[in-house]
Amino acid sequence: MPTLDDRSAARRLLDRFGFGPRPGELDAAAARGFDATLAAMLAPADDAGAKATPPPDLGAEPQQLGNNKDQQAKKQAEATLQSQETKLTAWWLDRMVATEAPLTERLTWFWHGHFATSVQKVRSAKMMLAQNQTQRRLATGDFTALAKAMIADPAMLVWLDGGQNRKGAANENLAREFMELFTLGIGHYTETDVREAARALTGWHVDRLAGTATFVPKQHDTGTKTVLGTTAPLDANSLVDVLLARPDSPKFIAQRVWFRLVSGDPVPADALDRLVAAYGPHRDVAALLRAVAAEPAFRDQATSLVKQPVEWLVGLLRAVRLQPAGLPDAQRTQLLGALRGLGQIPFAPPSVGGWAAGGAWLSTSAGLARLQLAQLVAAHADLSGLAGLSASARVDGVRALLGVDAWTDRTKAALQKVDGDAKKILAVAACAPEYVVSA
Repeated sequence: MPTLDDRSAARRLLDRFGFGPRPGELDAAAARGFDATLAAMLAPADDAGAKATPPPDLGAEPQQLGNNKDQQAKKQAEATLQSQETKLTAWWLDRMVATEAPLTERLTWFWHGHFATSVQKVRSAKMMLAQNQTQRRLATGDFTALAKAMIADPAMLVWLDGGQNRKGAANENLAREFMELFTLGIGHYTETDVREAARALTGWHVDRLAGTATFVPKQHDTGTKTVLGTTAPLDANSLVDVLLARPDSPKFIAQRVWFRLVSGDPVPADALDRLVAAYGPHRDVAALLRAVAAEPAFRDQATSLVKQPVEWLVGLLRAVRLQPAGLPDAQRTQLLGALRGLGQIPFAPPSVGGWAAGGAWLSTSAGLARLQLAQLVAAHADLSGLAGLSASARVDGVRALLGVDAWTDRTKAALQKVDGDAKKILAVAACAPEYVVSA
């Protein structure tokens, strides 16, 4: 297979394990070399960007008024919740743009899509923030710890009705999705396994005002359960151990990582064996990532990945060093609205299956929305470094700014038809196939 040269391989690493290079980062990565760049990403130093974007103070949790007939109070609670959601979403975009440890943030984004949980049902920005912080803290460590944290996470319990799961009246939602979408995949369990696993997950209660989950022993089914051939008085933690011990689980996790970070094409069988071996009995996510980057297919020129809207926007903002927090309020609101129009907004996946992938983001309507968003970013970008250059030099300067290896003749011709204004070139270039699809 034709392989990428060292510089292009370093660029792909910055794209797939981060959000793309900021000015100067690709040159530095190419000089340092692929292996050293990977090692630095897996063991990041002090993150000044994270310190500059601390989690927001969301204020008091709005009351859940339910059937309360006080319409004014309901409106006020809804307005408070929406304000908190907006603040939380804007913060995370700022954090992704500012981070000096992009792999950690990219993996946090990955786990958010994997353990997809939506504020639209949870209706608590505070619980969503707590889940986000847990996923970030455990992003590149032991998947067992992450899975055990997620199965009893307050936002997850609300999202999949785990807080309503009681002895004698087991709710199966969390058990089913945890097996199908989070640990094993479709076809690797039976309906009996679902029913028995649901019994294992009984007894959890969510305090919405405190944003905490508490295990209530008297509401837990202490009887013996049989899940996937294991018979024991299972609870949440021991159920996770049973699920992750199945040979289907490491294959499922490795395939999901590959699908979201490398290619929409299946993992080659021999490569999957190597990835599972690297993941190992300790379920080491960092080791899995290291093995992914070492695969020949990772450097295959034919391998491509369509950027999700959030990944595309964050990469563009990082390239021009523009944070949403630096925009005027009206433009920041416009940016979030445009991202929502593209079909992806942090903390609001459309279902427990997460967001679409691949060509789903390449529709005509998405292309128009992407161009409008790129124009908004370009309007506020500092492109003074391109001033004084010829029109063709500006086209190449924008290419370097975006970290694109090369424009095709067709794209170069289209960009040269733009009237030479650097901001217009940037907006059009950000929507070109060479940037929207990570090669």
